[in-house]
Amino acid sequence: MIENEMTLAEIVAANQKAATVLARHRLDFCCRGEQTLGEACALAGLDPAAIGEELVREGAAEPARVGWTRRPVGELIDFIETRYHEALRRDLPVLVELARRVERVHAGKAACPRGLADHLEHVHAAVDDHLAKEERVLFPLIRAGRGEFALMPIKVMTEEHDDHGKNLRRTRELAGDFALPEEACASWRELYHGLARLESELMEHIHLENHVLFPRAMEGAESARPSVSTAR
Repeated sequence: MIENEMTLAEIVAANQKAATVLARHRLDFCCRGEQTLGEACALAGLDPAAIGEELVREGAAEPARVGWTRRPVGELIDFIETRYHEALRRDLPVLVELARRVERVHAGKAACPRGLADHLEHVHAAVDDHLAKEERVLFPLIRAGRGEFALMPIKVMTEEHDDHGKNLRRTRELAGDFALPEEACASWRELYHGLARLESELMEHIHLENHVLFPRAMEGAESARPSVSTAR
């Protein structure tokens, strides 16, 4: 049962299928996942009841039998690294090269996504740096159950996730909302399809970290801190 008061993050955390529905309507469940369904729909000019019905039709309204909120944290990290980190390292260089080719070949056309390749190169560098920090610093701390030492790295990663969200929105702007013009060649089509997949997967990736992994990693971190005496 989907309620308007549920946050977007809660909806996706309960059933990953919901990510596809929310992304279809450009409801940001990763960086803006703390918004309720009602709030997000009001801002987007959407009917929350219609979105709820769509979630029900696609089997995304009921909690998954075994979701990531209950599976071992180490298993979730393994999944993130295999499913998302490896894909980003594989796909981003290809997208940069495709963008360069499209801009070079179609430079004289009005719909040419000028500046997209340079932007994607920046995204690639930022993502590579981010993944390295997670794998070398944050994830080992979480695996070791040292949540009290993960608080600052998590804060930094969350802020960088916000930057990734801004970069995704800028990618859409430069790529004309991924709308293919009639003259689009095979490379152009492959580029835009790849960018749409990148957006979807990066949003799922950020959601899993911001709203599932990080909160679980910080469970008990506050209680592990020494208490401060107020006696005089």
